[in-house]
Amino acid sequence: MRATMIEEPARQVPLYGEYEVVVLGGGPAGIVAAASAARAGRKTLLIERYGFLGGMGTAAGVTNFCGLHGNVHGEHRRLVQGMASDLLARIDRLNGLNTPHLILGKVFAQAYDTAAYKIAADQLLASHKVHILFHALGAGVVMGDDRRVDALLVETKGGRQAVRSEIFIDCSGDGDLAVWAGAPFEIGDEQGHPLYPSMMLRLNGIDPGKAGEAWRTIPQLMEKALAAGTHTFPRKSAIVRPQKSGIEWRVNFTQVAREDGHAINGIEPDDLTRGEIEGRKQALAAFEFLRSTVPGFEKSYIVDLPPQLGIRETRRIEGGYQLSGEDVLGCASFEDSIGVNGWPIEAHVPGDVVFTFPPIPESRGYNELPYRMLVPQGVDNLLVAGRCASMTHEGQSAARVSGACFVMGEAAGSAAALALSGNRIPRDIPIEKLQETLKQQGAFIGRDQAVSEGL
Repeated sequence: MRATMIEEPARQVPLYGEYEVVVLGGGPAGIVAAASAARAGRKTLLIERYGFLGGMGTAAGVTNFCGLHGNVHGEHRRLVQGMASDLLARIDRLNGLNTPHLILGKVFAQAYDTAAYKIAADQLLASHKVHILFHALGAGVVMGDDRRVDALLVETKGGRQAVRSEIFIDCSGDGDLAVWAGAPFEIGDEQGHPLYPSMMLRLNGIDPGKAGEAWRTIPQLMEKALAAGTHTFPRKSAIVRPQKSGIEWRVNFTQVAREDGHAINGIEPDDLTRGEIEGRKQALAAFEFLRSTVPGFEKSYIVDLPPQLGIRETRRIEGGYQLSGEDVLGCASFEDSIGVNGWPIEAHVPGDVVFTFPPIPESRGYNELPYRMLVPQGVDNLLVAGRCASMTHEGQSAARVSGACFVMGEAAGSAAALALSGNRIPRDIPIEKLQETLKQQGAFIGRDQAVSEGL
Protein backbone atom coordinates (compact mmCIF):
# COMPACT_ATOMS: atom_id res chain seq x y z
CA MET A 1 0.00 0.00 0.00
CA ARG A 2 1.32 3.43 -0.95
CA ALA A 3 1.96 5.77 1.99
CA THR A 4 -0.35 8.80 2.21
CA MET A 5 1.88 10.81 4.53
CA ILE A 6 5.55 11.81 4.41
CA GLU A 7 7.54 12.50 7.56
CA GLU A 8 9.36 15.82 7.41
CA PRO A 9 12.84 15.63 8.93
CA ALA A 10 13.52 17.81 11.97
CA ARG A 11 15.54 20.91 11.20
CA GLN A 12 16.94 24.07 12.73
CA VAL A 13 14.97 27.16 11.64
CA PRO A 14 16.78 30.52 11.48
CA LEU A 15 15.35 33.22 13.74
CA TYR A 16 14.34 36.19 11.60
CA GLY A 17 13.83 38.49 14.58
CA GLU A 18 12.26 39.11 17.97
CA TYR A 19 9.48 41.66 18.50
CA GLU A 20 6.96 42.82 21.03
CA VAL A 21 4.01 42.58 18.62
CA VAL A 22 3.79 40.51 15.44
CA VAL A 23 0.79 40.89 13.11
CA LEU A 24 0.05 38.21 10.49
CA GLY A 25 -1.85 39.60 7.52
CA GLY A 26 -1.82 43.04 5.89
CA GLY A 27 -5.50 43.66 5.21
CA PRO A 28 -7.43 46.54 6.83
CA ALA A 29 -7.34 44.90 10.26
CA GLY A 30 -3.62 44.09 10.02
CA ILE A 31 -2.62 47.52 8.72
CA VAL A 32 -4.18 49.44 11.60
CA ALA A 33 -3.31 46.77 14.21
CA ALA A 34 0.37 47.09 13.37
CA ALA A 35 0.25 50.88 13.12
CA SER A 36 -1.61 51.18 16.44
CA ALA A 37 0.84 48.94 18.31
CA ALA A 38 3.84 50.76 16.84
CA ARG A 39 2.31 54.17 17.56
CA ALA A 40 2.22 53.12 21.22
CA GLY A 41 5.98 52.55 21.11
CA ARG A 42 6.02 48.78 20.66
CA LYS A 43 8.50 47.07 18.33
CA THR A 44 6.09 45.72 15.74
CA LEU A 45 6.40 43.49 12.67
CA LEU A 46 3.70 43.07 10.02
CA ILE A 47 3.97 39.90 7.92
CA GLU A 48 2.18 39.76 4.56
CA ARG A 49 2.06 37.00 1.95
CA TYR A 50 1.95 39.43 -1.00
CA GLY A 51 4.28 42.31 -1.83
CA PHE A 52 1.64 44.91 -0.96
CA LEU A 53 -0.97 45.69 1.68
CA GLY A 54 -4.76 45.91 1.58
CA GLY A 55 -5.89 42.29 1.87
CA MET A 56 -8.96 41.45 -0.19
CA GLY A 57 -9.28 45.19 -0.86
CA THR A 58 -6.27 45.05 -3.20
CA ALA A 59 -5.37 41.37 -3.70
CA ALA A 60 -8.96 40.55 -4.69
CA GLY A 61 -9.69 43.90 -6.33
CA VAL A 62 -12.62 44.86 -4.09
CA THR A 63 -11.98 48.64 -4.61
CA ASN A 64 -14.80 49.60 -2.23
CA PHE A 65 -14.80 50.39 1.50
CA CYS A 66 -17.99 49.11 3.12
CA GLY A 67 -18.97 49.76 6.72
CA LEU A 68 -17.30 53.13 7.23
CA HIS A 69 -20.74 54.76 7.42
CA GLY A 70 -24.06 54.03 9.04
CA ASN A 71 -27.66 55.09 8.64
CA VAL A 72 -28.35 56.66 12.03
CA HIS A 73 -32.08 57.30 12.44
CA GLY A 74 -32.31 58.03 8.72
CA GLU A 75 -29.20 60.23 8.58
CA HIS A 76 -26.01 59.05 6.86
CA ARG A 77 -22.99 59.40 9.13
CA ARG A 78 -19.35 58.42 9.02
CA LEU A 79 -18.91 56.10 12.02
CA VAL A 80 -15.45 54.57 11.64
CA GLN A 81 -12.73 57.07 12.46
CA GLY A 82 -9.40 56.79 14.30
CA MET A 83 -6.53 55.25 12.37
CA ALA A 84 -8.82 54.61 9.37
CA SER A 85 -9.22 58.37 8.92
CA ASP A 86 -5.46 58.77 8.56
CA LEU A 87 -5.34 56.02 5.93
CA LEU A 88 -8.27 57.42 3.94
CA ALA A 89 -6.80 60.91 4.03
CA ARG A 90 -3.58 59.53 2.54
CA ILE A 91 -5.55 57.76 -0.22
CA ASP A 92 -7.43 61.00 -0.90
CA ARG A 93 -4.20 62.99 -1.19
CA LEU A 94 -3.17 60.54 -3.91
CA ASN A 95 -6.46 61.36 -5.70
CA GLY A 96 -7.60 57.80 -5.16
CA LEU A 97 -10.78 58.20 -3.10
CA ASN A 98 -14.29 58.52 -4.53
CA THR A 99 -17.13 60.46 -2.98
CA PRO A 100 -19.31 58.07 -0.90
CA HIS A 101 -22.22 56.56 -2.84
CA LEU A 102 -25.48 54.99 -1.69
CA ILE A 103 -26.04 51.24 -1.62
CA LEU A 104 -29.71 50.31 -2.10
CA GLY A 105 -30.58 53.85 -1.07
CA LYS A 106 -29.84 53.00 2.56
CA VAL A 107 -26.13 53.16 3.45
CA PHE A 108 -22.95 54.67 2.04
CA ALA A 109 -19.96 52.82 0.62
CA GLN A 110 -16.81 54.51 -0.67
CA ALA A 111 -14.73 53.38 -3.64
CA TYR A 112 -10.97 53.82 -3.97
CA ASP A 113 -8.11 53.18 -6.36
CA THR A 114 -6.15 50.05 -5.44
CA ALA A 115 -2.75 51.54 -6.34
CA ALA A 116 -3.42 54.55 -4.10
CA TYR A 117 -4.50 52.21 -1.27
CA LYS A 118 -1.24 50.25 -1.52
CA ILE A 119 0.91 53.38 -1.47
CA ALA A 120 -1.07 55.02 1.34
CA ALA A 121 -0.80 51.89 3.49
CA ASP A 122 2.98 51.82 2.98
CA GLN A 123 3.15 55.48 4.01
CA LEU A 124 0.99 54.95 7.10
CA LEU A 125 3.13 52.09 8.41
CA ALA A 126 6.35 53.94 7.62
CA SER A 127 5.12 56.97 9.58
CA HIS A 128 4.78 54.76 12.69
CA LYS A 129 8.03 52.85 12.06
CA VAL A 130 6.37 49.46 11.60
CA HIS A 131 8.73 46.71 10.41
CA ILE A 132 7.32 44.88 7.37
CA LEU A 133 8.10 41.46 5.94
CA PHE A 134 6.55 40.99 2.48
CA HIS A 135 6.37 37.76 0.48
CA ALA A 136 6.22 35.70 3.67
CA LEU A 137 3.56 33.02 4.06
CA GLY A 138 2.66 31.83 7.54
CA ALA A 139 3.39 28.12 7.87
CA GLY A 140 2.95 27.13 11.52
CA VAL A 141 3.78 27.98 15.11
CA VAL A 142 6.10 26.80 17.84
CA MET A 143 4.34 26.77 21.20
CA GLY A 144 6.11 27.80 24.39
CA ASP A 145 3.52 25.83 26.35
CA ASP A 146 -0.08 24.75 25.78
CA ARG A 147 -1.41 28.32 25.99
CA ARG A 148 1.38 30.50 24.63
CA VAL A 149 2.82 30.97 21.14
CA ASP A 150 6.62 31.21 21.21
CA ALA A 151 7.28 31.73 17.50
CA LEU A 152 5.52 32.00 14.15
CA LEU A 153 7.06 30.06 11.25
CA VAL A 154 7.02 31.71 7.83
CA GLU A 155 8.05 30.54 4.38
CA THR A 156 10.08 33.12 2.43
CA LYS A 157 12.24 33.14 -0.68
CA GLY A 158 15.12 32.71 1.78
CA GLY A 159 13.55 29.55 3.15
CA ARG A 160 11.65 28.87 6.36
CA GLN A 161 12.27 31.34 9.18
CA ALA A 162 10.92 31.92 12.67
CA VAL A 163 9.67 35.12 14.27
CA ARG A 164 9.39 35.48 18.03
CA SER A 165 7.04 37.89 19.77
CA GLU A 166 5.51 38.58 23.14
CA ILE A 167 2.06 39.08 21.60
CA PHE A 168 0.73 37.94 18.22
CA ILE A 169 -2.27 39.34 16.34
CA ASP A 170 -3.90 37.08 13.75
CA CYS A 171 -5.28 39.21 10.91
CA SER A 172 -4.83 36.50 8.30
CA GLY A 173 -8.52 36.42 7.39
CA ASP A 174 -8.49 32.64 7.66
CA GLY A 175 -7.49 32.43 11.33
CA ASP A 176 -4.34 30.50 10.37
CA LEU A 177 -2.17 31.48 13.31
CA ALA A 178 -4.94 30.95 15.86
CA VAL A 179 -5.77 27.49 14.51
CA TRP A 180 -2.12 26.42 14.52
CA ALA A 181 -1.99 27.54 18.15
CA GLY A 182 -4.97 25.34 19.01
CA ALA A 183 -7.81 27.87 19.20
CA PRO A 184 -11.27 26.45 18.42
CA PHE A 185 -13.05 27.65 15.29
CA GLU A 186 -16.14 27.32 13.10
CA ILE A 187 -16.61 27.36 9.33
CA GLY A 188 -19.65 28.58 7.43
CA ASP A 189 -23.30 28.09 8.25
CA GLU A 190 -24.88 25.23 10.18
CA GLN A 191 -23.92 22.85 7.34
CA GLY A 192 -20.37 24.21 7.15
CA HIS A 193 -20.87 26.16 3.92
CA PRO A 194 -19.15 29.59 3.77
CA LEU A 195 -20.24 32.70 1.89
CA TYR A 196 -19.71 32.54 -1.87
CA PRO A 197 -16.50 34.11 -3.21
CA SER A 198 -16.40 36.48 -6.19
CA MET A 199 -13.89 37.31 -8.90
CA MET A 200 -13.74 41.08 -9.26
CA LEU A 201 -12.64 42.92 -12.40
CA ARG A 202 -12.09 46.47 -13.60
CA LEU A 203 -12.89 47.79 -17.07
CA ASN A 204 -11.39 50.76 -18.86
CA GLY A 205 -12.36 52.55 -22.07
CA ILE A 206 -15.91 53.37 -20.98
CA ASP A 207 -17.58 56.44 -22.44
CA PRO A 208 -18.87 58.15 -19.26
CA GLY A 209 -21.28 60.38 -21.16
CA LYS A 210 -23.02 57.46 -22.84
CA ALA A 211 -22.79 55.18 -19.79
CA GLY A 212 -24.37 57.75 -17.46
CA GLU A 213 -25.89 55.97 -14.46
CA ALA A 214 -25.70 52.58 -16.14
CA TRP A 215 -25.93 50.77 -12.79
CA ARG A 216 -29.64 51.70 -12.74
CA THR A 217 -30.43 50.07 -16.10
CA ILE A 218 -28.12 47.03 -16.01
CA PRO A 219 -30.56 44.89 -13.92
CA GLN A 220 -33.25 45.34 -16.61
CA LEU A 221 -30.77 44.57 -19.36
CA MET A 222 -29.83 41.38 -17.51
CA GLU A 223 -33.48 40.35 -17.32
CA LYS A 224 -33.92 40.92 -21.06
CA ALA A 225 -30.80 38.91 -21.86
CA LEU A 226 -32.00 36.04 -19.68
CA ALA A 227 -35.44 36.06 -21.31
CA ALA A 228 -33.87 36.10 -24.78
CA GLY A 229 -31.47 33.30 -23.84
CA THR A 230 -28.41 35.25 -24.95
CA HIS A 231 -26.71 35.30 -21.55
CA THR A 232 -26.83 33.55 -18.20
CA PHE A 233 -25.59 34.99 -14.92
CA PRO A 234 -24.20 33.36 -11.77
CA ARG A 235 -26.12 35.80 -9.56
CA LYS A 236 -28.83 38.44 -9.84
CA SER A 237 -27.33 41.35 -7.93
CA ALA A 238 -24.60 42.82 -10.13
CA ILE A 239 -22.53 45.79 -8.94
CA VAL A 240 -21.13 47.90 -11.80
CA ARG A 241 -19.99 51.38 -10.74
CA PRO A 242 -17.47 54.02 -11.89
CA GLN A 243 -14.11 54.65 -10.29
CA LYS A 244 -12.70 58.15 -9.69
CA SER A 245 -12.10 58.43 -13.42
CA GLY A 246 -15.35 57.83 -15.27
CA ILE A 247 -13.57 55.86 -17.99
CA GLU A 248 -12.83 53.07 -15.48
CA TRP A 249 -15.53 50.99 -13.77
CA ARG A 250 -15.41 48.19 -11.20
CA VAL A 251 -17.46 45.06 -11.75
CA ASN A 252 -18.73 42.66 -9.07
CA PHE A 253 -20.77 40.24 -11.15
CA THR A 254 -19.69 36.74 -10.18
CA GLN A 255 -20.46 33.98 -7.70
CA VAL A 256 -18.11 31.01 -7.62
CA ALA A 257 -19.48 27.62 -6.60
CA ARG A 258 -18.53 23.97 -6.53
CA GLU A 259 -20.19 21.50 -8.87
CA ASP A 260 -22.68 20.69 -6.10
CA GLY A 261 -23.75 24.35 -5.96
CA HIS A 262 -22.19 25.15 -2.59
CA ALA A 263 -19.58 27.87 -2.18
CA ILE A 264 -15.93 27.35 -2.99
CA ASN A 265 -14.04 26.76 0.27
CA GLY A 266 -11.14 29.20 0.54
CA ILE A 267 -9.01 26.95 2.74
CA GLU A 268 -9.14 23.90 0.44
CA PRO A 269 -6.34 24.05 -2.18
CA ASP A 270 -8.21 22.19 -4.93
CA ASP A 271 -11.32 24.30 -4.35
CA LEU A 272 -9.27 27.49 -4.57
CA THR A 273 -7.66 26.33 -7.81
CA ARG A 274 -11.02 25.53 -9.42
CA GLY A 275 -12.43 28.77 -8.05
CA GLU A 276 -9.73 30.92 -9.63
CA ILE A 277 -10.28 29.35 -13.05
CA GLU A 278 -14.07 29.49 -12.84
CA GLY A 279 -13.95 33.04 -11.50
CA ARG A 280 -12.00 34.23 -14.53
CA LYS A 281 -14.45 32.49 -16.86
CA GLN A 282 -17.33 34.29 -15.15
CA ALA A 283 -15.45 37.60 -15.27
CA LEU A 284 -14.94 37.22 -19.02
CA ALA A 285 -18.63 36.42 -19.52
CA ALA A 286 -19.62 39.48 -17.49
CA PHE A 287 -17.33 41.68 -19.56
CA GLU A 288 -18.72 40.33 -22.83
CA PHE A 289 -22.28 41.02 -21.66
CA LEU A 290 -21.46 44.59 -20.63
CA ARG A 291 -19.54 45.38 -23.81
CA SER A 292 -22.24 43.99 -26.09
CA THR A 293 -25.28 45.29 -24.23
CA VAL A 294 -24.65 48.43 -22.14
CA PRO A 295 -24.35 51.83 -23.87
CA GLY A 296 -20.94 53.38 -23.28
CA PHE A 297 -19.20 50.02 -22.82
CA GLU A 298 -18.78 49.24 -26.54
CA LYS A 299 -15.03 49.97 -26.56
CA SER A 300 -14.29 48.83 -23.01
CA TYR A 301 -11.61 46.31 -22.15
CA ILE A 302 -10.49 44.42 -19.04
CA VAL A 303 -7.75 46.45 -17.39
CA ASP A 304 -7.39 44.31 -14.27
CA LEU A 305 -8.14 40.84 -12.98
CA PRO A 306 -6.82 40.75 -9.40
CA PRO A 307 -4.15 38.39 -8.05
CA GLN A 308 -6.71 36.18 -6.35
CA LEU A 309 -10.34 35.21 -5.90
CA GLY A 310 -12.25 37.36 -3.42
CA ILE A 311 -12.82 35.23 -0.29
CA ARG A 312 -15.53 36.43 2.09
CA GLU A 313 -15.51 33.74 4.76
CA THR A 314 -13.47 30.76 5.89
CA ARG A 315 -12.66 30.05 9.56
CA ARG A 316 -14.14 32.10 12.39
CA ILE A 317 -12.19 31.76 15.64
CA GLU A 318 -14.23 31.15 18.80
CA GLY A 319 -13.60 33.89 21.35
CA GLY A 320 -15.14 35.19 24.52
CA TYR A 321 -18.22 36.31 22.60
CA GLN A 322 -19.61 35.56 19.13
CA LEU A 323 -21.20 38.54 17.41
CA SER A 324 -24.53 37.32 15.99
CA GLY A 325 -26.96 38.34 13.31
CA GLU A 326 -29.39 39.28 16.07
CA ASP A 327 -26.74 41.65 17.46
CA VAL A 328 -26.44 43.32 14.07
CA LEU A 329 -30.17 43.72 13.42
CA GLY A 330 -30.87 44.65 17.04
CA CYS A 331 -28.11 47.30 17.13
CA ALA A 332 -26.63 45.62 20.22
CA SER A 333 -24.57 47.44 22.84
CA PHE A 334 -21.75 45.92 24.92
CA GLU A 335 -19.98 47.10 28.04
CA ASP A 336 -16.66 46.15 26.44
CA SER A 337 -17.37 47.91 23.12
CA ILE A 338 -14.29 48.78 21.09
CA GLY A 339 -16.10 50.34 18.12
CA VAL A 340 -19.11 49.94 15.88
CA ASN A 341 -20.34 48.27 12.71
CA GLY A 342 -22.88 50.04 10.53
CA TRP A 343 -23.04 47.49 7.70
CA PRO A 344 -26.13 45.27 7.37
CA ILE A 345 -26.23 41.50 7.00
CA GLU A 346 -25.05 40.79 3.47
CA ALA A 347 -25.99 37.19 2.74
CA HIS A 348 -24.49 35.68 -0.41
CA VAL A 349 -27.10 33.02 -1.09
CA PRO A 350 -27.18 30.78 -4.18
CA GLY A 351 -27.66 33.02 -7.19
CA ASP A 352 -28.15 36.27 -5.32
CA VAL A 353 -27.05 38.70 -2.61
CA VAL A 354 -29.62 39.54 0.07
CA PHE A 355 -29.20 42.57 2.34
CA THR A 356 -31.03 42.76 5.68
CA PHE A 357 -30.90 46.08 7.51
CA PRO A 358 -31.82 47.11 11.04
CA PRO A 359 -35.06 49.11 11.05
CA ILE A 360 -34.58 52.43 9.22
CA PRO A 361 -35.11 55.18 10.36
CA GLU A 362 -36.34 53.79 13.68
CA SER A 363 -32.97 52.43 14.83
CA ARG A 364 -29.55 53.99 15.32
CA GLY A 365 -28.34 51.74 12.49
CA TYR A 366 -25.18 50.32 14.06
CA ASN A 367 -24.13 47.64 16.54
CA GLU A 368 -21.22 47.83 18.91
CA LEU A 369 -18.34 45.35 18.66
CA PRO A 370 -17.22 43.74 21.95
CA TYR A 371 -13.55 43.32 22.81
CA ARG A 372 -14.26 39.68 23.70
CA MET A 373 -14.68 38.80 20.02
CA LEU A 374 -10.95 39.54 19.56
CA VAL A 375 -9.79 37.23 22.37
CA PRO A 376 -9.57 33.56 21.26
CA GLN A 377 -10.22 30.71 23.64
CA GLY A 378 -7.23 28.72 24.86
CA VAL A 379 -4.31 30.93 23.81
CA ASP A 380 -3.00 33.62 26.16
CA ASN A 381 -0.71 35.82 24.04
CA LEU A 382 -2.90 36.06 20.94
CA LEU A 383 -5.57 38.40 19.58
CA VAL A 384 -7.63 37.93 16.41
CA ALA A 385 -8.99 40.77 14.27
CA GLY A 386 -10.78 40.97 10.93
CA ARG A 387 -13.13 38.58 9.18
CA CYS A 388 -11.82 35.60 11.20
CA ALA A 389 -12.77 37.13 14.58
CA SER A 390 -15.39 35.54 16.83
CA MET A 391 -18.73 35.82 15.02
CA THR A 392 -21.56 33.59 13.91
CA HIS A 393 -22.09 33.03 10.20
CA GLU A 394 -24.79 35.74 10.14
CA GLY A 395 -22.78 38.16 12.27
CA GLN A 396 -19.75 37.69 10.03
CA SER A 397 -21.93 38.39 6.99
CA ALA A 398 -22.12 41.97 8.28
CA ALA A 399 -18.98 42.67 10.31
CA ARG A 400 -16.49 41.08 7.87
CA VAL A 401 -16.35 44.31 5.82
CA SER A 402 -13.46 46.77 5.87
CA GLY A 403 -15.06 49.30 8.26
CA ALA A 404 -15.46 46.77 11.06
CA CYS A 405 -12.03 45.30 10.26
CA PHE A 406 -10.45 48.72 10.76
CA VAL A 407 -12.22 48.97 14.12
CA MET A 408 -11.08 45.52 15.26
CA GLY A 409 -7.52 46.09 14.09
CA GLU A 410 -7.10 49.38 15.92
CA ALA A 411 -8.51 47.86 19.11
CA ALA A 412 -6.26 44.79 18.84
CA GLY A 413 -3.09 46.82 18.30
CA SER A 414 -3.95 49.18 21.13
CA ALA A 415 -4.85 46.28 23.42
CA ALA A 416 -1.56 44.52 22.71
CA ALA A 417 0.37 47.66 23.63
CA LEU A 418 -1.72 48.10 26.77
CA ALA A 419 -1.12 44.49 27.83
CA LEU A 420 2.63 44.88 27.38
CA SER A 421 2.73 48.11 29.38
CA GLY A 422 0.88 46.45 32.28
CA ASN A 423 2.64 43.07 32.06
CA ARG A 424 -0.71 41.36 31.46
CA ILE A 425 -2.11 38.92 28.94
CA PRO A 426 -4.52 40.57 26.46
CA ARG A 427 -7.55 38.86 28.02
CA ASP A 428 -6.95 40.63 31.35
CA ILE A 429 -6.41 44.23 30.30
CA PRO A 430 -8.68 46.87 31.91
CA ILE A 431 -11.35 47.46 29.27
CA GLU A 432 -12.06 50.99 30.50
CA LYS A 433 -8.46 51.95 29.82
CA LEU A 434 -8.62 50.47 26.31
CA GLN A 435 -11.83 52.37 25.60
CA GLU A 436 -10.31 55.62 26.81
CA THR A 437 -7.22 55.03 24.64
CA LEU A 438 -9.40 54.47 21.58
CA LYS A 439 -11.41 57.61 22.28
CA GLN A 440 -8.21 59.63 22.59
CA GLN A 441 -7.13 58.27 19.20
CA GLY A 442 -10.33 59.61 17.63
CA ALA A 443 -12.18 56.31 17.39
CA PHE A 444 -15.94 56.19 17.91
CA ILE A 445 -16.62 53.25 20.21
CA GLY A 446 -20.31 53.92 20.85
CA ARG A 447 -20.19 53.65 24.63
CA ASP A 448 -20.95 56.91 26.46
CA GLN A 449 -20.34 58.97 23.34
CA ALA A 450 -22.80 61.20 21.54
CA VAL A 451 -23.37 59.98 18.00
CA SER A 452 -22.30 63.35 16.69
CA GLU A 453 -18.90 63.16 18.42
CA GLY A 454 -16.09 63.03 15.90
CA LEU A 455 -18.39 62.39 12.97
